[in-house]
Amino acid sequence: MSPRVLGDLSPARFLAEYWQKQPLVVRGAWPGFRDPFTPEELAGLACEEGVKSWLMLEQDGEEPAATRHGPFTDADFLSLPDTGWTLRVADVEKHAPDLATLLEPFRFIPDWRVHGLTISYATPPGMVVPRANDGDVFLVQGQGRRYWQIARRTSAPDADETAAGFAPQWEWALEPGDLLYLPPGVLYRGATLESSLTYTVDCRAPSHRELLNSFLEFLQEGIDPDARYADPDLTVQDNPGEIAPAALAKVRELLRQTIALDDETLAVWFGRYLSTPKPGFEAEPEMEPYDEDELRNHLRGGGTLERNPGSQFYYIAEPQAETILFVDGQEFALGPTVAFMAPLLCRHRALTPALLRAALQQPDARQLLLDLLNEGYLVIYEDAADEGE
Repeated sequence: MSPRVLGDLSPARFLAEYWQKQPLVVRGAWPGFRDPFTPEELAGLACEEGVKSWLMLEQDGEEPAATRHGPFTDADFLSLPDTGWTLRVADVEKHAPDLATLLEPFRFIPDWRVHGLTISYATPPGMVVPRANDGDVFLVQGQGRRYWQIARRTSAPDADETAAGFAPQWEWALEPGDLLYLPPGVLYRGATLESSLTYTVDCRAPSHRELLNSFLEFLQEGIDPDARYADPDLTVQDNPGEIAPAALAKVRELLRQTIALDDETLAVWFGRYLSTPKPGFEAEPEMEPYDEDELRNHLRGGGTLERNPGSQFYYIAEPQAETILFVDGQEFALGPTVAFMAPLLCRHRALTPALLRAALQQPDARQLLLDLLNEGYLVIYEDAADEGE
């Protein structure tokens, strides 16, 4: 049975009434939910290099006494007590691409706002002390049960937001298949009633400082490193300690020219910024590049092209300008005849021959596919290639 993660709510109503406004619980949001991972498989993933993972060990049900970072070893898990610990693994869908299906029901939210999928395995009591998230969070309960208490964050500067001062306004015990949505800023506290798996869809919320820093770094790429302040029209002034109006005007004009806020500059920067892959997930170009005949034969044989699970695909469509496809911090300007490729590539994680039928009839579209394939942004998995031969 396909999930209706919002229950009877339409995406439009959820966004209008709950998104970044108030928490929501949906009972049976994912009917018949079956865990795609076992705790043992999650632990195995946490033992691999390049996987972001944490082990949190509790002490008397209070704040975790220690947080250890992976990669771990089998010995680390064999030495754990029977209860009182939690394992968290981030970006699971990038390491296990099949799990990207867990993100599909949430794609009524723009892809760039979804940060990734985190899976946690918690043993009782599995306490979560009062805390708040910077971004929106969706929790889907897998096996076991967890209990959550939620409170609106007070704005009082002297408010006690520790466990002693935490006053919950909502309390829910989640069963397998239930969903809990938490908007940013609300306080929540949790406990594990039974050993359980929880699937967390984290939403991205860049800070204003992060956005500004990135934009300024982008602008610096176009600045001549040898250019210097110059004042050939300098005149004698009465006081050498004065910063004269002419100097301020010159610097003001320099900054106006440098900090370009036109639509094209903002679009290119924002697309590059959002699509830059996380460290460790950069695509690697093909050692032996495919040619056009190999691409055609693969697709004619029923093969598919898969998006690299670590790559980020977004696009900006300007009515009076070229459509720009962004992949892993790179932009591809697409003219009118090939602009249809941007929404196609961004909507589908697996590109079948049927989806690519129109693309194969256009030389520019075929070249785009070939470029993305040879740069590693699209991939052909060996078993799929073998089946198509």
